[in-house]
Amino acid sequence: MGIFERYLSVWVGLCILAGVLLGNVLPAVFQAIAALEYGQINLVVAVLIWLMIYPMMVQIDFAAIKDVGKKPKGLILTLVMNWLVKPFTMAALGWLFFKVFFAAWVDPQSANEYIAGMILLGVAPCTAMVFVWSQLTKGDANYTLVQVSVNDIIMIFAFAPLAALLLGVSDIAIPWHTLLLSVVLYVLLPLIAGVLTRKQLNSGSSEQRIGQFLAKAKPWSMIGLLATVLLLFGFQAQTIVAKPLIILLIAIPLLIQTYGIFAITYAVTKAIKLPHNIAAPACMISTSNFFELAVAVAIALFGLNSGAALATVVGVLVEVPVMLSLVWFANRTRHWFN
Repeated sequence: MGIFERYLSVWVGLCILAGVLLGNVLPAVFQAIAALEYGQINLVVAVLIWLMIYPMMVQIDFAAIKDVGKKPKGLILTLVMNWLVKPFTMAALGWLFFKVFFAAWVDPQSANEYIAGMILLGVAPCTAMVFVWSQLTKGDANYTLVQVSVNDIIMIFAFAPLAALLLGVSDIAIPWHTLLLSVVLYVLLPLIAGVLTRKQLNSGSSEQRIGQFLAKAKPWSMIGLLATVLLLFGFQAQTIVAKPLIILLIAIPLLIQTYGIFAITYAVTKAIKLPHNIAAPACMISTSNFFELAVAVAIALFGLNSGAALATVVGVLVEVPVMLSLVWFANRTRHWFN
């Protein structure tokens, strides 16, 4: 791992602080950037998200899907947690905290938007950072590729209807054209570009060309991630300074969701006797979120300065340090598995 990956939580933290500081010192600059939109999608953020996602998509080898049948338990568990459990527990926790526990501190409209942001996080299983978490837990790289590949295929078809279903339950109107455009822009097109790039790199040569390409592209991916974090916190800077309590309120159910899903999945992997190099990545994939997609869709649906966008940005804040703590726990408990 390079210095960016090794100290990712540090860089994310610094970018968060820089975004909040610059957003309050230079609000006009961030307002000008926020105004660069097309079809409710911010063009600058779109470029940065593409920059971080595209190299990750090149890593995905769809030919590996043929190996799914060899070890089905881990894949089935991941799919059940990602699509039948996590989205609904996230929606339930959002409703419970913002409609019941925090109702006295949050107005109904803002509560709906915070719940919407949490739901978008819940219905977007992680694509990019899973490779990092798998590597840190010494997971089976090929099996991780299979899990990510199958999740991406399902996400293309399931993300929009499942998000609309859960957001509809929260009485929030869904502009279908914007939601579908976001899925196509941030999932389908990068996947196609990644497959075509991988095919081109593989033509007439070994896979060393893919490794060389990714070695050059990965720093740009990290720069894209950090620049996105800086921009998003810059967009929300005045809200964060004005309402620090809201950040804490959003973080509480997100933390409960993340640690809770991991605990359930980890217990099941031990009960069904998965080897650790499959169990750990399966848990990481079940727990983490494709926060880039969630942020992009929240911005597209509700606007850059919305409560939904803020909730997904808090998801970015929570994601990296929490996942690093779960990596530590998984490595410390390796002896629990055969």
